[in-house]
Amino acid sequence: MNRFWSPIVERLKPYVPGEQPRLANLIKLNTNENPFGPSPQVLAALREELGDTLRLYPDPDADELRTVIAEYFQLKKQQVFVGNGSDEVLAHAFHALLKHERPLLFPDITYSFYPVYCGLYEINYEQVPLTEDMQIRLDDYDRPNGGIIFPNPNAPTGCALAREAIEALLRRNRDSVVVIDEAYIDFGGETAAPLVGRYPNLLVIQTLSKSRSLAGLRVGFALGDPTLIEALTRIKDSFNSYPLGRLALKGAVAALRDRSHFEKTTAAIIRLREEVAEALCRLDFEVLPSKANFVFARHTRHDAARISHRLREAGIVVRHFSQERISQFLRITVGTGSQCKALVETLARILPDL
Repeated sequence: MNRFWSPIVERLKPYVPGEQPRLANLIKLNTNENPFGPSPQVLAALREELGDTLRLYPDPDADELRTVIAEYFQLKKQQVFVGNGSDEVLAHAFHALLKHERPLLFPDITYSFYPVYCGLYEINYEQVPLTEDMQIRLDDYDRPNGGIIFPNPNAPTGCALAREAIEALLRRNRDSVVVIDEAYIDFGGETAAPLVGRYPNLLVIQTLSKSRSLAGLRVGFALGDPTLIEALTRIKDSFNSYPLGRLALKGAVAALRDRSHFEKTTAAIIRLREEVAEALCRLDFEVLPSKANFVFARHTRHDAARISHRLREAGIVVRHFSQERISQFLRITVGTGSQCKALVETLARILPDL
């Protein structure tokens, strides 16, 4: 251990983000970025904000953005929290709401930042195995806990739960916080946001990175009872009172107001996702049912790492995971129509030679 480090640093196992390769003519299908650009209204709002006002601090309370989010979900501003991407919002939730004597519960195959946060904040946790067909079985969470968190749709599987199932879990689990991480909810899932007013232990977290094409601005938010929002705010104001810059605030407001662009692009991604899934099945892949902007698939005969390597040689990057249960799966982001066509054609060409 470096003698200048705090003791916790040696114990941390940091999150490893998806690769951001800098290769010419690359088809990048590994980090679930939206293949379509942000709303033109976002770009206009950013241009308008570029000027002398950048010398001024942004609104620490993000009142305009929180008001727009509240209106969008038919909630009150006091039920909304915003942060620097959903990762920061999640980090504050772990710190403020999920550290208790009993263990935090989350799936064994899920967003890999969860155990990282547990290590950072020294939270005791238990991982609940997915079923053999990679589904979250909520009955398995009916045990003593200090909180429950899972993505819906789950990542990296893309499988989604119905709102009715989540509400049943909330009815059975009233004494600890349930966090639903909805990064991919807008691609066909059923948001738990309408349950916020009825369950004071529910926190719903979303991001503008995926369905609003704003991964580069870093804007996330949480919906919950005002007491939960207050806890997040107390952590935020003890860490960074200005998590969102002026450009991020203006861009986020514009993105949420342009519903037409949002609906058009998400519909296109859903259509392309189904087309890719059908094409992969014709190439002898097993494809999990996805409600996200990606598919999770394994070939019936060929090794996933080998397929990933050959795709990369052809200029297409997908995500391969080394975790044992999913080591034969590839997570493939839904790209543009031409990118999806290139993926399928490349697979058809390389698979016979593997």
